[in-house]
Amino acid sequence: MARPALSDAAFAHIISRLRSSSGLTAKADIAVAAARLGLGGQGSGAQGVVPVGDDCAAIPDGDGYLLLAIEGFMNEFVVGDPWFAGWCGVMVNLSDIAAMGGRPLAVVDAVWAKGEDGAAPVLEGLRAASARFGVPIVGGHTNLATDRGQLSVAVLGRAKKLLTSFDARPGETLIAAIDLRGRYREPFSNWEAATDAPAARLRGDLEILPMIAEAGLSRAAKDISQGGLVGTAAMLAECSGVGVEIDLASVPAPDGVDPARWLTSFPSYGYLLTATATDVPAILAAFHGRGIAAASIGTVTAGRRVVAVSGAARATIWDFGRRSLLGCGPAFPQLDEAAALAVAEEAL
Repeated sequence: MARPALSDAAFAHIISRLRSSSGLTAKADIAVAAARLGLGGQGSGAQGVVPVGDDCAAIPDGDGYLLLAIEGFMNEFVVGDPWFAGWCGVMVNLSDIAAMGGRPLAVVDAVWAKGEDGAAPVLEGLRAASARFGVPIVGGHTNLATDRGQLSVAVLGRAKKLLTSFDARPGETLIAAIDLRGRYREPFSNWEAATDAPAARLRGDLEILPMIAEAGLSRAAKDISQGGLVGTAAMLAECSGVGVEIDLASVPAPDGVDPARWLTSFPSYGYLLTATATDVPAILAAFHGRGIAAASIGTVTAGRRVVAVSGAARATIWDFGRRSLLGCGPAFPQLDEAAALAVAEEAL
C-alpha cells in the first residue's frame, strides 16, 4: 500500500540527497573506463547481442548465454567489515546473474591482505556465502603481502532467456522487489537481509528472476546496486534510451527508516523490472509468494529523464539530454548550449 505524499520540506530534502548521492555520481566512472576501452553504445556487446553496461557480460552459447559478472569492493568496506565483504563478494555477483535471468555456476576470487590473519575473515565470508547459496568457489588469486585488504570476485552463470538493461520501453510499468526482512549493517548503507536466511530461501528467491525471464513476463531488469533504487533506475533508463517516473510513496520500504537513506541504500536482495500492465500481476505474485515486498512504483517514459514524484510534487533527478551517466546507452542528439542551460535551470 502506498504511503501518504511527503511534505514539501521532506520532498525537497530527499531530492537534494538523491542529486548529490555519491553512489549515483560514482557511476560516471564507468563512462570513463568504457571510453578508454572503446566500449559503450548499442553495438558494443559480445557479437552485438547485449551491449556493455549491463549487470553481466552475456556471451551467446548454444541455445542460451554464458553470463560473466565481476565486483570490486571499496577498501574501507573490506577493512571495516571483512567477513561481510567476503560474503558480499559472492552475494552481489549472484544478484547480477539473477538480474539477467541467469543461474550461477561458479565463483572465482582475488584477495589481497596483510598476512594470513588479514585474509582470514574475508575468506571465511566467501566460504560461508558459497556454502549457503550453493555455488562453488573454483579458484582465484591470493596475495598476502600487501599493506591493505582488497577484494574482487567474479561469477560465471548461464541464462536460457535474457533480462537486460536495454529493453525497457515507454509505457511499461516500473516494478521494485526488495527483501525487507533485514536491518542496516552499520556504518554503511547496506540493507542486510541474507546472512541469517536459510539456504533454501536464498536459493529459491534468486530463482524468481530466471522464471520471470523464461515465462516472458519481462524483458528488462536490473539489480539495485550501490547507486540505490533511484540510481539503479537511472542506469536502466539510460541504457534503454528512456526515462522513468518514480512515485516515492509506492517504493517498498522498512518501517521507521529514513526515506532519503533508503532510496540510496544497497539492499541484499533488490531488483527493478519493467513489464506491460498485463504481466505486472504475475510478477508481483511471484515475489509476494516468497515473502518479498514488491510493488509498481512508476512508469517508463519517452522523456529521457529520471523524475521523482510525491503527490503533486515533481523533480528531475537526472536528465540524459543534459549529460550521460554510464555513457553506455543509445546515441541521441546533444542539446545545444541554450537548451542545456534551460534544462539545468529547470532541474534546480
